[in-house]
Amino acid sequence: MTIPGRSVPNIPEAPRLLLVLARAYSSIVAYIEHAFGERGFCLTDFMILEALLNKGPLTISAIGEKILLASASMTSAIDRLEQRGQVRRTSNAEDRRVRLIELTPEGRVFITRLYADHVDDLEAIAADLSADERRALYTGLKKMGLAARAAAPARKPAKAGPEPPQKKPRKSVPAATTLNENAR
Repeated sequence: MTIPGRSVPNIPEAPRLLLVLARAYSSIVAYIEHAFGERGFCLTDFMILEALLNKGPLTISAIGEKILLASASMTSAIDRLEQRGQVRRTSNAEDRRVRLIELTPEGRVFITRLYADHVDDLEAIAADLSADERRALYTGLKKMGLAARAAAPARKPAKAGPEPPQKKPRKSVPAATTLNENAR
């Protein structure tokens, strides 16, 4: 669709850019998930291990914030990685109530190798981009992301529980029909 007075020949409009971005993202994620699946792994587990590799020991909630995964899903993923011997839960020396998740030596070796394979996979799908195209893509996506963040309303803090249901206004009913005739 062309917006009168806004269209410039050979320059895609913003809705088209978003569509191409969304489709490219979907295809890239499908490719990555398939590559991890062939290695007997899933994207969520990779993201957890990669966060621990780069940030060191973290709480489950800190990992969840970094990879945008809900707490219940995080617990299942950590359990799975712990069963595989790739992570372990430890107590925080400063606060014993806090449990940290850290890589085991085996987990560190595994994620280091898996990350190298992941980089190779991503380079394979970006191979047709020139250095200038990579820079332009990076710069453009960064600008769009920052503009969207600046334009979005501030997030409201999470509430303690669900909001109570709103009462629906009652319809006005004639008095004669609301009283039981026998009650008079």
